[in-house]
Amino acid sequence: MACDRVAEVGSPEIKVFRVVGEIIKPNYRTSFRKEVRGLKPEEAVERVYMEMGSKHRAKRFQIKIVKVEEITPEEIESPTVRKLTLGEMEGVK
Repeated sequence: MACDRVAEVGSPEIKVFRVVGEIIKPNYRTSFRKEVRGLKPEEAVERVYMEMGSKHRAKRFQIKIVKVEEITPEEIESPTVRKLTLGEMEGVK
């Protein structure tokens, strides 16, 4: 029954977002620009918090998000995100 309801609603379209911000730690300060896939901007911000926290050991209060914008597939700069979004045909050049 639940599967029928999901099929009726349809699958939402995954978008690509560019998140711009900076990490401010006591002895370390850097800016970043990251492209992530998600259904809505809040999901993209959450993914950036998770990745930056994991890779840079930064707490959420040390990560400042400056801007979140949805971008078109032609504007994608990250080879991994481009390949995931456009598929094998348009893959990494």
